[in-house]
Amino acid sequence: MEIAYKLDLEKLEKAALVLKTVAHPIRLAIVELLTERESLSVNEICDLLGGEQSLISHHLINMKLKGVLKSTREGQFMFYSLKIKEITHLMDCIENCTCKM
Repeated sequence: MEIAYKLDLEKLEKAALVLKTVAHPIRLAIVELLTERESLSVNEICDLLGGEQSLISHHLINMKLKGVLKSTREGQFMFYSLKIKEITHLMDCIENCTCKM
């Protein structure tokens, strides 16, 4: 007797896009920082990660375009925050992973 599973392909495609978007050490670090703090400026993220602004900005823009982050401008500073708040659960899973890699 076969059990039929109804797959929500749209939901799975969205999940795959989010996973692909954050599948980089710098991007995961950015998500982790934004999990701990409501929002951060590009300069703050660069200082906390010790990275070059051009590289960090590239990752931030990519994640914003894919819908993971949102940004707000305050004067001459751009602040980023999580658009998908549920991504914090993903970070919890990664942190608690006991996989042998």
